[in-house]
Amino acid sequence: MTDNRVYFSNQPIQPIQSPIVKPRSAGMANTIGNFDQVLNQTMGGVKFSQHASQRLQTRNINLSNEQMNQLKSAVDKAAQKGARESLILMNNDLALVVSVTNRTVITAMDGSSIRDNVFTNIDSAVIV
Repeated sequence: MTDNRVYFSNQPIQPIQSPIVKPRSAGMANTIGNFDQVLNQTMGGVKFSQHASQRLQTRNINLSNEQMNQLKSAVDKAAQKGARESLILMNNDLALVVSVTNRTVITAMDGSSIRDNVFTNIDSAVIV
């Protein structure tokens, strides 16, 4: 019996069809924005919404590095308990409403604004 098979030595495998490459478009900016959000969440940082940033600025609230670390720790504790929207009270002179799932500060109030206010749409509170 004779062997009629043909053997090719170390031939690379070629794709049947070349891959389709889409040009960059406006949709890529959205993808980059999503990447930033995922990266920020995995790094454990806390973001500030535009509304919260405006509130901090108009009320002359400046957070120190120590306060940022306390905020991050408070958000981590709330996340461990399964909270979604949390009120974080810091040293009785700062109140922050935080979306724990997005790790985003929604709004901020100083000590004088905290008094006689009602906080709605929260499911937990963390006192630091």
